[in-house]
Amino acid sequence: MKPILNVAGCALLVGCAVLAFRAVAADTDAWTVAGQQGLVRFVIVPMEQAGDERAYEREILKLCDPERTCFLNFYTNSTRAQLTVPLPDAIANESTATYRRSMKNGVQMFAWSCRMKVPGKDCF
Repeated sequence: MKPILNVAGCALLVGCAVLAFRAVAADTDAWTVAGQQGLVRFVIVPMEQAGDERAYEREILKLCDPERTCFLNFYTNSTRAQLTVPLPDAIANESTATYRRSMKNGVQMFAWSCRMKVPGKDCF
């Protein structure tokens, strides 16, 4: 009987599995746009970055054209619920922050969700 996989074949499979695992692990660090309704985009924040204001600043720079109106709602997804719009309650109940920039009104605002309990910051 011939072996199904030789040593080289096994090494290749193990290498592919490691690369696939790293890709999935990297995805957990990714900020994902779950969808959009009107002007508002819904962004899923990695749990470990949910309270990191600098991380939000970096993502806002990536997601928003500086010359355009930009509305972002940020959420975590601790239950790994399927991403759909409208957001399922499991995600909608995990709001972390909002960002609003209106070019028409010349207003820019970042606000934390009260559930984040960020000291010294107003919240919604």
